[in-house]
Amino acid sequence: MRLKSLELKGFKSFANDTVLHFDENVIGVVGPNGSGKSNVVDAIRWVLGEQKGKELRLENMADVIFNGTKKRKPAPVAQVAITFDNNLGILPSEYTEVVVSRHLYRSGESEYKLNGVTCRLKDIQSLLIDTGIGSNSYAIIALGMVDDILYDKDNARRKMFEQAAGISKYKKRKHETMLKLKLTTEDLTRIDDILKEIQTNLETLEKQAKRTAKYFELKKDYKELSLTLGARNNVELREQFANSEKKIQEETDQYTRLEADLDLMHADLEKLKKDHLGDELSVSAFQKELNELVSRIRATENEKNLAEQKIAFIRQNKQNLELQISKANERLAKLQEEIVALRAQHDEQSVALQSHHILLTEAQGKRDEISRQYQEMVENREAVSQLHQQFEKEVFDLEKNIAVLLNNADIIRNENKILADDTHKFEEESAALNQQLNTEGERKKSSC
Repeated sequence: MRLKSLELKGFKSFANDTVLHFDENVIGVVGPNGSGKSNVVDAIRWVLGEQKGKELRLENMADVIFNGTKKRKPAPVAQVAITFDNNLGILPSEYTEVVVSRHLYRSGESEYKLNGVTCRLKDIQSLLIDTGIGSNSYAIIALGMVDDILYDKDNARRKMFEQAAGISKYKKRKHETMLKLKLTTEDLTRIDDILKEIQTNLETLEKQAKRTAKYFELKKDYKELSLTLGARNNVELREQFANSEKKIQEETDQYTRLEADLDLMHADLEKLKKDHLGDELSVSAFQKELNELVSRIRATENEKNLAEQKIAFIRQNKQNLELQISKANERLAKLQEEIVALRAQHDEQSVALQSHHILLTEAQGKRDEISRQYQEMVENREAVSQLHQQFEKEVFDLEKNIAVLLNNADIIRNENKILADDTHKFEEESAALNQQLNTEGERKKSSC
């Protein structure tokens, strides 16, 4: 048996269909760091059934699917197929060429195929168990496994010798057998528990059967007694029926006599109605007048209630208007105080601006004088060079003071503009409040 080829598509860095042929006795895959050489080994281990993402340098098993680039979309599935030459019949299969493939989809579904037929991972492991080839066998040396063997990490050296000697497959079969025995023992324990539960239920059912038999005996006695009681009740009911018929006949005769008396009374009543017909007409007229008077009284009461509600509503509006007027007066007083304060501040700023203008005029005159003197001194530059430097310094200081004064003047102008806008705004608000107060006063007078 020999490795013939390896096909990759959408696995890690292999986005395109890639086929590696192993036709020679020695095959080498070379390339710079990061070119994907280790991904070839990971692909072989993955297709042979590796289930641990850590062994494949992954956080999640879904990371084996090509994740895409800026110019290429991610792959929907990762698939790897490995082909073995079975001309010598080492693999327990009738095929001379055995192809093992594995597919993993982004939805999380995974499937294994053996020569294109869907199978289980256990079927592939059983096929390769006698060959020494597997995802965790030392026929495939991945990164870090050499160090594990040298330092004997987790008995790695012993495992390698056992695989080389062909013992590992027997240990695996022993482990599977022990698991089956353990499961069988647990099944037997559960069977004992089920038998005990069945025995308990059987005793309960026997008690229930005895109670059921007793129930049927009592039911039979109850039926016989019920028939006897029914016959006795039938005789008594017949006697009661005969007595009831006799009593009904007597009541019918009495009802006939009473109906005749009632007819006589109706005749007397009609006679009385004819005699008192005039009285009834006068009573009807009086009743009509009484009804009209009651209607007038009710209408007057309704008008009175409406007037009272209207008076209460007017009083409530009066209170609300008085409250609004008081609040508006308070707001007006505050606004007037703020206007007075803003005007005072505006006057102060104007005075300061005038003083700054005076200082600015004096400084400019002084600067002109110094400039004139400087021009005179420039003509005698050789004699008064030191005095020239002193004048330059004074000129620089004066120009700096002038710039500061100009800046302060701009600031004062801006503040005066803001104060003027605020004053105008407060005056408009005061006028609006005065107008509102006048309107409320007129409304109050009209309501009163």
